[in-house]
Amino acid sequence: MTVAVLGECVADAFTDPDHARHGELALRVIPGGGPANAAVALARLGTGARYLGRVSTDPFGRLFTERLTASGVDLSWVVTAAEPSTLAVATLDGEGRASYSFHAEGTADWQWTAEELAAVDLGGVAAVHTGSLALVREPGAARIEEFLARARPSATISMDPNIRPLLVDPGVYRAAMPRWAALADIVKVSEEDLAHLGSLDGFCAGLHAAGVRLVLVTRGADGVTASLDGERMDVAAPVVEVADTVGAGDAFTAGLLHRLDSLGRLGGRLSTLGAAELRDALAFAVRVAALTCTVAGANPPWAAALTSAVTTGANNET
Repeated sequence: MTVAVLGECVADAFTDPDHARHGELALRVIPGGGPANAAVALARLGTGARYLGRVSTDPFGRLFTERLTASGVDLSWVVTAAEPSTLAVATLDGEGRASYSFHAEGTADWQWTAEELAAVDLGGVAAVHTGSLALVREPGAARIEEFLARARPSATISMDPNIRPLLVDPGVYRAAMPRWAALADIVKVSEEDLAHLGSLDGFCAGLHAAGVRLVLVTRGADGVTASLDGERMDVAAPVVEVADTVGAGDAFTAGLLHRLDSLGRLGGRLSTLGAAELRDALAFAVRVAALTCTVAGANPPWAAALTSAVTTGANNET
């Protein structure tokens, strides 16, 4: 069985003052984008991951393809696109958290057609994960919702809205949430996302009422809060030396889906998932996120790295 990941690749450009000449701005470009990061993390952990994205033929697109291929992601569903890649210029704060300014108008990631997604054969797909800007950027966003509705009868649906308030009004996410809740089995948001969506109690109650079984709120150094049909649990984050927190949330989601897949819980509405198994999956997921924070950029760990202890040090971001 495969986990399909639907959404964007983004070129994350970080300022690099050490290589800038006088009067110039030097940038270090790292392949990123929340869905692509999640696909990479899943494949590195050993879960069959198939990426469903529109990838440009420009130099950034070639960078994305090289990273995905090297990580073991299946690219047989990738659409080769004539439009340019999405670019995000990132700035890190003192705690390694990134803020982004996006160059995303007319780029490849959002130009989905109904025909492109209708060509996908969902046989053998246990789960579909999607999120980030792909869920809200038209014209592709509506096509993605149609695809999720088609996938839902046989696949678990996971979503991470990953709100970008500087690019998309948070009201767009709030308006879409009832539609997404009718499709999703798992919804993961960060604490920063939740600030735009309401209180923890109200947010969880609304999603559960719409049919979402598992709601997750990642809290950075404080770990994660999960609500399984209203049963709440908290799982602490390991303590690590942080390089930056880029891609940690995506790694968390991948770790969770990997563990649920290994438990045989993907492929439906999570109806047999219990609290003990969920706690185990969350502990694994926060560890994957923590290890991602120990290296620069969205560089999630390979499975072999999970066999060693997490290094003690500063706090991490999930």
